[in-house]
This record gives sequence, C-alpha cells and structure tokens, in this order.
Amino acid sequence: MDFAPYQSSPPENNRPWSPSQSNVASPRASLDNRRPYSPSQQQQRGGFASPPPLQHPQPQRSWQPTLPTLPGAGYASEAGAHVSEFDTSLGIRLDYEACLAYLILPPLGAIILLILERKSDFVRFHAWQSSLLFTVIFIIHLIFSWSTFFSWVIFIADLCLMGWLAVRAYRDADTLDRFEVPIFGQIASRILDDE
Repeated sequence: MDFAPYQSSPPENNRPWSPSQSNVASPRASLDNRRPYSPSQQQQRGGFASPPPLQHPQPQRSWQPTLPTLPGAGYASEAGAHVSEFDTSLGIRLDYEACLAYLILPPLGAIILLILERKSDFVRFHAWQSSLLFTVIFIIHLIFSWSTFFSWVIFIADLCLMGWLAVRAYRDADTLDRFEVPIFGQIASRILDDE
C-alpha cells in the first residue's frame, strides 16, 4: 500500500473488498436495507462516480552542495550559488512578512520576527524599525496612562501608524526600498549594517 500524500489512484483500488452479501436474510431487517459504506461499492452498483484525487504539484528545490568544488573557491562558487533577496526563513512571502513586523502586536511581534527571520535583510530592517519605534510609543503610552483622552489619542495614532507602515512595507517589497521613519529608521539601518 502506498502512503504517499499525493497518490495517483484512490486507496480504495488497492484495498481488499469486503465479502459479498449472502442471500440469507439476516435476523435484523435493517441490515438488509443498509447503504454501502464505501463509495467504491456504490460505483459497482451503478451509482455516482467519485472525482479523481486532487493532484497538487509541489515546488521542488534542488539541493546545492556546500563543499568546495575547486581548490580555493570557498564553500559556494559564484556560478552554482543562488541567493535571492526575496527568500525568507519562514517561507512566507517577503511583502507579507514585512507587514507582519508592524501588524502582529508590535513591538513583541517584531522581536519574535527578529528571532525567527535570518535570511531577509528587508524583513529584518522592518522588524528592527518596528521594535524600536513601538517600544518608544509603548513607553509614551505608560507615561500618559493617567489621562484617558491622551491614551485614546495615542492609541488611535498608534493604529494609524501601524497601518501606514505596513502598507509602505508591502508596497516597497517589490523594489526592496526601505522607508525609514526619521530617527528609528536610521538606527535600524545602522543595527542591520552591523549584523
């Protein structure tokens, strides 16, 4: 029996069939009039035809050796190594992942994204910027927590800033442009360049 996730034929074709019903009447009349359990038995009686199994093509990545091929060539020669600026560690699209830095409970979500994301400098920049900016905004929330009015104004401004920065990160992902918030963006760029 094949347990592959995508099979060319349904597993009912490989299973042994149940013994055929005998002509002897059972002591319970309800058993004689029961419906078949399997769709394949329904097909044998001239019923409906089941649809073919779903075939989902999976993207296949070729394995690249990490050992040097030429003496002194290093671990990856320039002809065989392919590093894309749009690859991410989490397997999520670059633009979505950059938006998550601003939308998933900043600054906590941005810090988690900094821990998990290792490949994309674009995503790491937005995670650094989000964590720095929204940590300061959180401190401002704490300072003005005595006033209900100021707390609501800062909260609404916080939501607008989150949305605007997420949209900017989404739009800039095609060209990998970085939108820098005046002070925090420069600090995030310096931190990212030092990594």
